Amino acid sequence: MSQTVFLNGAFLPIEQASVPVLDRGFIFGDGVYELIPVYSRHPFRLDEHLQRLQHSLDGIRLPNPYTYEEWTRLIRELIRVEPHDDQSIYLHITRGVAKRDHPFPAGVTPTVFMMSNPLTTPPVQLVEQGVDAISAEDNRWGRCDIKAISLLPNILLRQLAVDAGVNETILFRDGILTEGTATNVFAVENGVILAPPKDHHMLPGITYDLVLELAHANGIPVEIGKFDLERIRKADELWLCSSTREVLAITRLDGQPIGNGQPGPLFRNMYALYQDYKNRIMRTPS
Repeated sequence: MSQTVFLNGAFLPIEQASVPVLDRGFIFGDGVYELIPVYSRHPFRLDEHLQRLQHSLDGIRLPNPYTYEEWTRLIRELIRVEPHDDQSIYLHITRGVAKRDHPFPAGVTPTVFMMSNPLTTPPVQLVEQGVDAISAEDNRWGRCDIKAISLLPNILLRQLAVDAGVNETILFRDGILTEGTATNVFAVENGVILAPPKDHHMLPGITYDLVLELAHANGIPVEIGKFDLERIRKADELWLCSSTREVLAITRLDGQPIGNGQPGPLFRNMYALYQDYKNRIMRTPS
């Protein structure tokens, strides 16, 4: 069965989808994207994802090609035609096709692409054992809050983790924690969740927000601030989170154990809270 995608106003088989080579997304990486998890055919926090998409579009000065209502209709239609109940909806918007020149072209129609893939969550083994990570200097550009399609810096930093045989690269800008290459990161110190602030140096994660909401709702203290590598190494627990990885414990950083080298009690509590929320809320209409 062929995968159905959406491209520039039409739903069509992926084999028939093509984009001109002069598309600025291909030439310059001039575009943004968004990723929306779907549970039991219900898009999770659609409002928040579309707001983040608008933030990214505003950040590159690209007018939104669709209204909120139009996006909602198109996303729900793509969910409907795909066979999986749990999906990951990928939205990709570029400035469009134009002569290769750096300034914004006038009168160009944006390219809009959407596809759906099965949503896979971490296996139980990773949840029970935790994952390893390495640290690296965050040498990406200064607007990491924009979900830009030009992800080469993230790719290079993530490849460091692949080369080291670990799960993720945790990034530090001038020695201060920002995020992972495709995740947000939390630490735990004396029962308090330590979270980096949402600023231009990290992606404003929807799952990041949910973890903090669950913490506040369940009386778990949170400290938002700037945390250096030495403090992170000495933390009792270290977590990563994203829409696809949910919440995972990092049990080793740069080959050294975090805490006792096992997923900690606060992680287990948060993981249970997350799963409960997913089953009660994420799988209902939004």
